[in-house]
Formats: sequence, C-alpha cells, structure tokens
Amino acid sequence: MHVRLSGILRTSLFFCCFCIFSFTGIAQNSSTGVSLYTPYTSISVSPGQTINYAITVINNTNSIRNVDVSVLGIPKDWAYTLMSGSWKISKISVLPKKQEALSLQVMVPLKVNKGSYRFEARAKGFAVLPLKVVISKQGSYKTAFSSSQSNLEGPASTTFTFNASLMNQTSDTQFYALNAEAPPGWNVAFKVSFKQVASVNVEPGRTQTMTITVNPPDQVPAGTYKIPVLAVSSNTSADFELEVVISGSYGMQLTTPSGLLSTDITAGDEKRLQISVINTGSATLKNISMSFAAPTNWDVTFDPKQIDMLAPGQTAQVFATIKADKDAIAGDYVTDLTAKTAETSSKAEFRVSVRTSMLWGWVGIIIILLAIGCVYYLFRKYGRR
Repeated sequence: MHVRLSGILRTSLFFCCFCIFSFTGIAQNSSTGVSLYTPYTSISVSPGQTINYAITVINNTNSIRNVDVSVLGIPKDWAYTLMSGSWKISKISVLPKKQEALSLQVMVPLKVNKGSYRFEARAKGFAVLPLKVVISKQGSYKTAFSSSQSNLEGPASTTFTFNASLMNQTSDTQFYALNAEAPPGWNVAFKVSFKQVASVNVEPGRTQTMTITVNPPDQVPAGTYKIPVLAVSSNTSADFELEVVISGSYGMQLTTPSGLLSTDITAGDEKRLQISVINTGSATLKNISMSFAAPTNWDVTFDPKQIDMLAPGQTAQVFATIKADKDAIAGDYVTDLTAKTAETSSKAEFRVSVRTSMLWGWVGIIIILLAIGCVYYLFRKYGRR
C-alpha cells in the first residue's frame, strides 16, 4: 500500500511540474538544469507587425554553461533577429545560478494567411521553448489609397482641398507615381509637406499622408464632377474617386447701356444715370447691394437700392442720381459705383466733368455791362468840360 501511494504521489508531482512549466513559459531539461523563459508564449498580431520577445536563459546548475541558441521552425518569408544587448548572437555563456537576457524580434510579413503559426526558441542540448503566433486577419500584398472626406461642394471659384492617405501594404519600399484623371481645364495637384509632388516613396507598412487640391475652370457649369486619382508603382497600384459638386460660378459686370462711363454736371446740380447690372456667372445672384465712393460733399442715390435676385445671363437696370457739391470748381472728378453680393462684386469708375453755374456767367455779364454804362455816363457828363 505504501509503495502504491508513493507511485501516485510521484505521478501527481510530475503532472504538477509539467503544468507549471507549460503555463509559465519555461522550457527546461531536468538533466542539464538550463531553462528558457518568456512571459508571452502565444501572441495574436496583425499582418506586418513586429513581435519582440524577451527571453531569459536560466542556469540552475553549479557550473558555467555555454549555450547554443537558435530559432527553429520559423515560417517561410518571416524574418527574425536574436540579440543580447546590442549584439546578434548564436551562443551565450551563463554563470552558475545566474541568468542572461535575450531579445527575439520576429517580423511578420504583410502577405500572410490568417491562422496559427508555431516555432521554437532552442538552447541546443538543454531546452526548447515553444512559441505560437496567431494572425488575426488575412494579410495582403497591396496598396490602400483613400480620403476621409472625398466629397466637397462649392462655387467654381473655390479651391477644393482633400486629405488623402497612401498606405504601402507590401513588404518592399514602393515608388508611387501620382496621377488624376480630371476633365479638361481642371487643375489637380498633389502636395506632401506643403510641397507639390508627382511621386512619393513609401516604406513597407508605412502610410504617406498628402493633400490633393482641385481647381475647376471659372465658368464651369453647375453639377457633380468625379475625378479618379491613382497611385501606381511597378508592383502594385490603388485608386479612389474624388467628387466635386459645383454650385455654379459667380460673376457680375457693372456698366451702362451704351458702355459710356463719363458724364458732365453743373456744380450743385444732379445727374441721373442708367446703370446696367449683368450676371455673367452660372449661379443666381441674390441681394445685390449698391454703394458709391465720391468726392467730398458729393452724394449718390440709387433706385432701387438693392436687387433681390438676378438669374444667370440676366441684366437689371438701376438708376444712379449723382449730386455735385455746389462749391465744386470746374474740372474732372471720379465717382466709383459698386454692385456687391456675398460671393462677388463689380465696380464702375465714372469720370464726371463739372461746369460752373450759368447764373454766375450772367452775373458777370451784367457786371461788365454796368461797368460800361457807368463809364459811358461819366464820359457824357464830364467829357465836354
């Protein structure tokens, strides 16, 4: 009975030790007393990631152990580096009852299948440390090109700016040529760090951010325009589509029906001018206000003061009454008339010639006549003496 219990106890003790070694990441050969330990023996990662294992070589014996270390069973196309400190190593010496630290760096490629992969770190003749890597998703050898906001709206005069990301999901550095298939007359520019570029180099697993600016022609009709943008290398390519919604172009011209921008006026008088406000854009103009800039003590009034709406290609008539300063001397003066909306404006510069009042002319003539009469009277009265 005593013998049977002893056997059971030995079996239980062996099982407990096995469980402890398995769950703590310790690999040991009882005959040599050398163990390999790492806290993380099963890791889940994404394609393209790098795993850094901290491995400890433990010498439980009373003598120095020279240990050959290696990694076996690593999947094809995976890369690894085994180091101690800043040195790549293949053998390490451990003092009695001491331990030494190793670092194992495993680079998972981007092109890898989803699943579990097993390999081992080995101390030759001493211990084996099984390791497991779980790839959480299917890897690929491709490029991703996208924008967080690929649809923008505005008038034709707008410069549309898109933020884009170009991700190299391959295992090699890629030289990408950048291109856009825009309609004729449109200007598309790629910028990296505020500098315009036509191509970029992107390292494996890295993402290059950039801005894409789009300038449509001034008179482009309102509508929705799609612009494919592409990033192409010798091995891979990617593209996505920008969408620009043009609400219309805004333009306005201020002139007269005859095109003549000059007039004359008498000091202190008023002059009524007919002004034409023309919508030269492709979008409707709303709330067009009229204003002026004139010489000191001059005034300009408009009828009407505001145009509520003006359709593309249409003309509205406004009457501007210019009143000159009563003390203005004869000469040429400039009066600016302006039509303005929130989107655009137009200014017409009028040359106004001022004449002196006819009243003063008659007053001068009368004074001259009176002077002549006085002279004549004096000559008649005193001329014979």
